[in-house]
Amino acid sequence: MNGKKVSDEDPDFESALAELEALVANMETGEFTLEESLVAFERGVELTRQCRNALEHAELRIRALMPDGSEVPIDDVDTDTDE
Repeated sequence: MNGKKVSDEDPDFESALAELEALVANMETGEFTLEESLVAFERGVELTRQCRNALEHAELRIRALMPDGSEVPIDDVDTDTDE
């Protein structure tokens, strides 16, 4: 453990992604000090890991629903919402 306090509950994927996007936008302004940039970078790495873990978990759930290893081709997915 690196001594950091870990929150009891990580933000959901959408919240983590939104925070990451806002963080990147703020860093791109170039107005952060070096220390602020380092803190923001560390938070960005943490959020990226949380997003990656959430995506991996979602993929495992999808694979569990398709135990034979079959995949649903994108062309076969009905994206027409006009009913």
